[in-house]
Amino acid sequence: MAEHHKSNSKRQTNKHTGSDRLAPKARPPQPFRFRDALKALGPGLITGASDDDPSGIGTYSQAGAKLGYGIGWTMLLTFPLMVAIQEISARVGRVTGHGISGNACRYYPAWLLHVVVTLLFVANTINIAADLGAMADASKLLIGGHSIVYVLLFGVTSVAAQIFLDYKRYVAVLKWLTLSLFAYVAALAFAKVSWAEALAGILVPRLSWSLDYFTTIVAILGTTISPYLFFWQASQEAEDQRVDATKRPLIEKHYGARKEFHRIRADTIIGMAFSNLIALSIIITAAATLHAAGKTDIQTSAEAAEALRPIAGAFAEVIFALGIVGTGLLAIPVLAGATAYAVGEGRQWPVGLARKPKEAAAFYAVLALSAGIGIALNFTSINPISALYWSAVINGVLAVPVMVLLMLMARRKDVMGRFVVGGSLFWLGWLSTAAMMLSVVAMGVGFFVGKS
Repeated sequence: MAEHHKSNSKRQTNKHTGSDRLAPKARPPQPFRFRDALKALGPGLITGASDDDPSGIGTYSQAGAKLGYGIGWTMLLTFPLMVAIQEISARVGRVTGHGISGNACRYYPAWLLHVVVTLLFVANTINIAADLGAMADASKLLIGGHSIVYVLLFGVTSVAAQIFLDYKRYVAVLKWLTLSLFAYVAALAFAKVSWAEALAGILVPRLSWSLDYFTTIVAILGTTISPYLFFWQASQEAEDQRVDATKRPLIEKHYGARKEFHRIRADTIIGMAFSNLIALSIIITAAATLHAAGKTDIQTSAEAAEALRPIAGAFAEVIFALGIVGTGLLAIPVLAGATAYAVGEGRQWPVGLARKPKEAAAFYAVLALSAGIGIALNFTSINPISALYWSAVINGVLAVPVMVLLMLMARRKDVMGRFVVGGSLFWLGWLSTAAMMLSVVAMGVGFFVGKS
């Protein structure tokens, strides 16, 4: 009897069919594994991490060296703005199954898309050139040798990996490369940080009515909110959906939309928080070392690494330089990939890093062309770091119409169906757009004031 009762207690009656079935066993709690946590994150993490590319590191180093701890509040300000615009980009990709260019070519005039894509190609290519130059300089600091050799090595390796590596394996490599950014958290250990001042700089905005101050704010906004990030994250969401046989664009298959939006939000928040944490670490390190020592004239990330040696020691220089190489290896594929997606989707070519080279020859040709020109610029008399200024100008000017286009697109029912973006996310997206517009106006005013 006891055995019979015990056996029956393991069974449940299905009320709908009247049949008996064994009660499911509760799964034991799984131990936390970093690899699994990293695997669960998607395009948001890579997008956020690639925002801290070598040219961005140069901007943050320059900000900390020039203005000290007092500029840290910009990271707190830009965080919700970055999250909003990147989440909207991701939603557009996941809902429609197309990136920004793929939707723009279907619903907007061709001339608009051509202007946007051309400017993006130019800005991203210059950025690739500057990043390769910074990586080469950092490698030269670490192990000596010739910069041009490193430019070729890093450039060719990045392109070859995108073209020939399996998509899932390649995405895994990019995720692991995000760990290189922790070099800048480690660099804090070698800086004598006044944490009270650093915290005050983060929480209490201290404005200085000078051209240098506002130019730095514009540079930070232009670095943290960049058009290539919008294109990359939207296209990667569409790509991830395309390679997963169980998924369809949400506009076609509504089931599971809430879960997908929760995933996108979590992924984007983590990616952008990671990006801003690293940027803040760089600013604080530069403020505690370079600014404190009176060394305020820092132009590049490699200069910042070199300047750390006499102040914070050789090991701090090595950590900083290693971070530059690691972030460059992450950012160059994103820059070249975003360009290829923008051009390919706009032309309605077969696109995607998951496709074989034969299946998307034109897509990969654009990717290789952008990276190839970036490599070639390092062999010319053009200084890629000086050219980066004009890249920042182009990015700033381009960001505003792209963000306006994105916000309008996200509200169109013929694009997004029942999933039009609304509520606080919608208004935060417009606030981000307005902030970028103000920064471009400020940049223009600063340019003309400087000329006069």
